[in-house]
Amino acid sequence: MDLKDIDLNLLVVFQRLITERRVSAAAASLGLTQPAVSNALKRLRLLLDDELFIRTARGMEPTPYAAQLAEPIAYALNAIHSSLNQRSTFDPATSTRKFTISMTDLGEIDLMPRLMDRLATEAPFVTLSTVRNTLDHLADAMEAGQVDVAVGLIPQLKTGFFQRRLFLQRYVCMFRAGHEVDGRKLTAKRFFDADHVVVVSQGTGHARMDEIIESKGTRRALLTVPHFVAVGHILSTTNMLATVPERYALRSAGPFGLKHVPHPLPLPPIGINLFWHAKFHKDPANQWLRNIVFESFVG
Repeated sequence: MDLKDIDLNLLVVFQRLITERRVSAAAASLGLTQPAVSNALKRLRLLLDDELFIRTARGMEPTPYAAQLAEPIAYALNAIHSSLNQRSTFDPATSTRKFTISMTDLGEIDLMPRLMDRLATEAPFVTLSTVRNTLDHLADAMEAGQVDVAVGLIPQLKTGFFQRRLFLQRYVCMFRAGHEVDGRKLTAKRFFDADHVVVVSQGTGHARMDEIIESKGTRRALLTVPHFVAVGHILSTTNMLATVPERYALRSAGPFGLKHVPHPLPLPPIGINLFWHAKFHKDPANQWLRNIVFESFVG
């Protein structure tokens, strides 16, 4: 006999009949009608070619074959039930798991100080690593569990992914205190007449801002860099401007003696989201990581 020929519900009825020994009692415990249980028993008799239960004054007595089947069927059903209801657990206080987060260097600057403080108290043995969210194989890496979550504007993560909005990223213009535009209204003309340091970050929300700016005019880009890490240092000692996210400007203005003003061009805000693969939607460890990333960004 092939397993595909067996309806699991028939075995559930069999187990209740073994326990209750009466069709009426088995039906009541299963929430079924007596005819439904009788019909199930009839199907089982045909499939197994045995009477299985004989009516007696004491109730439904199992045949030797039914008695032989009782223990393995009960074991199998209990194993299936346990497996279906078993949930993995995650204890951040004792876990030594290593998580990988995909994000830009802006995300690292904005998130990591607060996130590491959080881990120090809640998950002292958990470790983190970051990778760039411009990886060509990011979707595959997240599906395989090699990358746990991703942060940013990542349009390629669509089918098979969940996402949650973290914040709207607005752009400003940043420069050193005492720059010739300091204290003056920064117009579009003054913006394009100035010298610029430009961050080239393909495949990110910042790249979209650059496209909009270039559609309005041509900047004198004296320097292009692949990340934001050095922008604060560069602006503090030069007469260049930079178009940067407002959150970055707020964090770097004080340490580097910089100022920032609303951007003279109508740049739309960019939605920055948290992404995770549907495969890990109910994974307790992934759920915990998503929660603390969200709370760290919005806090």
